[in-house]
Amino acid sequence: MTISSSLNAGVAALAANANRLAAISDNIANSATYGYKRMETDFQSMVISGAGGSYSAGGVRSVNQRLIDQGGSLTTTANATDLAVRGRGMLPVARSSEVALGNGSQQMLLTSTGSFRTDADGILKTESGLVLLGWPANPDGTVPSFPRDTSDGLEPVRINVNQLTGEPTTSINLGLNLPATETDAAATGAPQMLSVEYFDNLGRSENVKIEFTPTVPATGTSNEWTMTLRDSAQGDALIGEYTLVFDDARTTGGTLQSVTPGGIGGSYDPATGSVIVTVDGGPIEVGIGRLGARDGLTQLSDKFAPLSIAKDGSPVGNMTSAKVDQNGFVHAAFDNGISRVIYQVPLVDLPNPNGLVSLDNQTFMPSPDSGSFFLWDAGDGPTGDVVAFAREESATDVAGELTDMIQTQRAYSSNAKVIQTVDEMLQETTNIKR
Repeated sequence: MTISSSLNAGVAALAANANRLAAISDNIANSATYGYKRMETDFQSMVISGAGGSYSAGGVRSVNQRLIDQGGSLTTTANATDLAVRGRGMLPVARSSEVALGNGSQQMLLTSTGSFRTDADGILKTESGLVLLGWPANPDGTVPSFPRDTSDGLEPVRINVNQLTGEPTTSINLGLNLPATETDAAATGAPQMLSVEYFDNLGRSENVKIEFTPTVPATGTSNEWTMTLRDSAQGDALIGEYTLVFDDARTTGGTLQSVTPGGIGGSYDPATGSVIVTVDGGPIEVGIGRLGARDGLTQLSDKFAPLSIAKDGSPVGNMTSAKVDQNGFVHAAFDNGISRVIYQVPLVDLPNPNGLVSLDNQTFMPSPDSGSFFLWDAGDGPTGDVVAFAREESATDVAGELTDMIQTQRAYSSNAKVIQTVDEMLQETTNIKR
């Protein structure tokens, strides 16, 4: 019994070390594979209780486990949509073959890195056919709320390079000086003209024509102006009229003292220093400055000086590029200078990453052993952040694997010697009969 158990133990050891060598060879073969998670082989002894105090060799068995929670180092690249996860969490992806079906039932897979580039349809995917998934943003760039415990809200990230966009103007801030001498009794009363461009809801260029007419008194100085606003999109229709009175005190001289609406246009808000007028496409907030402040309209000296005219909105522009920030937001850049969020890529986290099912192309699938997944905003909760222009290198340490290979080879040879010795002992037992 003891001799035969020795033989069985030796055979079991050969199988266990061969299994370890297979894991080592897999690790070395993928030493240059981005995102590869190394395999580790663990040996477990088997104990068999012998009868009557005799000892029987139980042998050994091996168990392989992929260390998914151990990543490789990050390396920089030249592609803006090469992505890697720095820290905990994984990127959601799907097979392009399932996405092509168009039924929205693609299986969510997980990966820690990927070199994503646009295909003919503008979808970000890798050469191996993995499509990046994300939540679509609203037209204004905000991302609505999606359920975090299911992948139902995720869809392929699509970047339409030929997409056009434009943003309407919703606010204009005026920073200019009106000549104080024009409100004197001897002034000519000539109005000061200003035209400010704005963009309508279709990206077309229009103008708000602003006219400042001084009030010329019979004697002295009035420090008063009438501001009128007209919209070129409505045939220069009057959209606002206001009476402006400026202060002439020692400490607040030249600042707005009061703003009185003339019946056309919205009221003046002293908290924001603005009025609201309605152009053809909708309301526009016009900032003229707060009372007693020098951040808007002033009345000083004898020069009309438009110092600062600021507005939002933009003309129509073409999308030129896209990039992903560290929080997973996909920003589209346009040639008119604006940038807008078009998707958010969440990071998927699970209680036991090592319980994931390993698939081809460095992808993994949730399983009962991994626990239920949750979709986090990158950088929030337990997850790390997303790094663009980067790939995660293989987790294989070639030097360590070669050392393990030497140990495995020696162990295999030693157990082969055990089998040879048992064979010789059995031969000697057979020779006793002679």
